[in-house]
Amino acid sequence: MTTHLHTWCLAATLSSMDFTKFGFIRVAAIAPGVVLANPKKNASLLCNIYDDARQRDASIIVTPELSLTGYSCEDLFHTSDLLESTRIALKTISRHTQQNILIVGAPWQLTDGRLLNCAFVCTNGKIVGAVPKTAHPNYGEFYEQRWFSSGGDVVVQIADRELGSFPLARDQLFAVPNSHGDEIFFGIEICEDLWSPRSPSSEHAIAGATIIINPSASTELIAKADYRRELVKMQSAKTLSAYIYAGSGSSESTKDVVYGGHLLAAENGVLQAQSERFTLSTSSIFCDIDIAKLRHERLINTTFNQLPRTMNYVTTPTSESVPINAINKEYSMRPFVPRQSEELVDRASEILAIQTTGLARRMASIDCSQLVIGLSGGLDSTLALLVCLETADRLNLPLTAIYAITMPGPGTTEHTLETVRALAETTKIPLQEIPIHAAVEQHLEDLEHTGEPDITFENTQARERTQLLFDTANMRKGLVVGTGDLSELALGWCTFNADHMSNYNVNVSVPKTLISYLVQWYADHKASETLKKVLIRVLETPITPELIPTKTGQISQVTEDIIGPYELHDFFLYHMIRTGASVEKIFILAGLAFADKFSSEEIKKWLGVFIQRFYQQQFKRTTLPPGPKVGTVSLSPRGDWRMPDEVNVSTLLDAVSNISTD
Repeated sequence: MTTHLHTWCLAATLSSMDFTKFGFIRVAAIAPGVVLANPKKNASLLCNIYDDARQRDASIIVTPELSLTGYSCEDLFHTSDLLESTRIALKTISRHTQQNILIVGAPWQLTDGRLLNCAFVCTNGKIVGAVPKTAHPNYGEFYEQRWFSSGGDVVVQIADRELGSFPLARDQLFAVPNSHGDEIFFGIEICEDLWSPRSPSSEHAIAGATIIINPSASTELIAKADYRRELVKMQSAKTLSAYIYAGSGSSESTKDVVYGGHLLAAENGVLQAQSERFTLSTSSIFCDIDIAKLRHERLINTTFNQLPRTMNYVTTPTSESVPINAINKEYSMRPFVPRQSEELVDRASEILAIQTTGLARRMASIDCSQLVIGLSGGLDSTLALLVCLETADRLNLPLTAIYAITMPGPGTTEHTLETVRALAETTKIPLQEIPIHAAVEQHLEDLEHTGEPDITFENTQARERTQLLFDTANMRKGLVVGTGDLSELALGWCTFNADHMSNYNVNVSVPKTLISYLVQWYADHKASETLKKVLIRVLETPITPELIPTKTGQISQVTEDIIGPYELHDFFLYHMIRTGASVEKIFILAGLAFADKFSSEEIKKWLGVFIQRFYQQQFKRTTLPPGPKVGTVSLSPRGDWRMPDEVNVSTLLDAVSNISTD
């Protein structure tokens, strides 16, 4: 099947998909070119903006603080003409709305005389609720307390002859149902509320809001945009929410300050979209938020779940979210690997530091000065060797503290054996070669085994090698360094009580797709030229267990031909464990990420393999030796993943089987 046909098949599968089924909702943040103190013109402008965003299937459309009047009207906020024209404009714009939700900013005077800076939520031809600003800055260039009062304690039901009845309260959540029986909640805070030590958004999130909306009017100063961006990202991370920030644009008064129209969208601490600043026309961003992913984050975060809940929140119904037939979200084929090269350099260095620190501490705890490692010439054992080298260097130990053993057997090729020898030679570590052919033959003979290359034939070799490593460690008062990686553990692609076992496994939470990048990084940044050549050779070698005799002397047993591509399995693992995605959602996301590489049939096939192996091989993870956690996804039974060994996987396999690839 050609790549073109792969793409076509997946596109056909996805084109009929409504992504709201999987917990997505589309949100837009827009900075219009407002006309100061002219609500009528602004209402017309906002209606046009609303219509454009509605055509792009945005369920929630956010405009800046006081977008109906302009933020910089100053003392005009105290004029009856502006306040009355604002009420008329609110009527115009609210009645214009349809299913899609529009959030506009406008002043509102209470019957007790206080003027509030509010965000109005409009949908289906009416205002359904309003949220007042709590924190009004009155320092530097800001004098908001001259015009506005805090609405932090306001809870009123507005009954207006023209605008209808709606709640006005800070502690208010807005419910957005979808056609699949689910409901999403969002809360609103306004500008300075975010910068306050006690942000309303924190309470909104604890009360159930997974989306925080911030209509804002923030001035631009040197480096302020960076601070603002980090603030939005951090608040979304702290509240385990999506944070949508819409800042006023350059059409505000520039008498003393400039407004940049900064638009931001962050999801659990990760920036999803942002606008260019200082544009002289309307600017916008659109972002598809994965609410299901945020809910999973909250589900597993006991700190969030143990917080006391505020009981006096108003829940205001809105309208049903709009279906999304095409997702505006990119998914990396390698979610464990940083996308930016600069980030990869920093990440690789940190991972190596975690691995070496863990190993050094373990050595100190048992008064050990010798590391015993089995080298195969493959990626995993090569990375483990690099960790051993760095650990010895940190502990000021001689290279003789690393004792490498290679144990060629019936399936070993000359290529990998030469690689092992080159690794030992270039790193100047001692290497012992112990052929296991005779031991394996004797063991199989004792078992009255035919010698045919079956599972017993393969596992005998793995266990013979492990026995030699542990016995050598006993002789040398050393520690057996494990080499197996996270991907192998997820699939159970290891022999129980063989390569599955070690004294300390430095690779235990490093996935296969990341290991290749770590070895490449080491080759580029830390290795000598001679070692770099050997590491490149390792990277170019197919992943193989080399347990089946080869007739040609070449590698014939390729792991990914047997169990499937590791990049797919790592993708499945990440989205199942890290984001809590269902098998159908994992399939859909993989289709988006690998549209140009794998057909929908291939993705479905290997997803079934992954699900079956992951659940059936839990018994190997239950008895996992210790090793350092380096990322958010780990399968340690003592920390991150606890699961019974006896789970029946038939229901999940049925779910995979029922996935349509048409």
